[in-house]
Amino acid sequence: MRPTFPFDATEAEMAAMGQHMAYWQQQAEAGPAIAVGPVFDPAGAWGLALVEADDEAQARRLSEDDPITGMNLGFSYEVLPVPSLILRRG
Repeated sequence: MRPTFPFDATEAEMAAMGQHMAYWQQQAEAGPAIAVGPVFDPAGAWGLALVEADDEAQARRLSEDDPITGMNLGFSYEVLPVPSLILRRG
């Protein structure tokens, strides 16, 4: 994805982002998505999804089932393990 995204997103890209956000909202409500959101990196925006999965295959399925991955708009995923977390209480 280009460094200026989402600030110069096309209508097609914004429509795709709408589907992408709806998918992850559904995953948050269903349970596997713990936190999802954009990261405005100076080198180019990207997103982060922290999910609870039984294994790497399940985590990969979540990324593969995101409708944006099949739209050929330059969006992709990296699936990486997070072996432990410190969470705030409350």
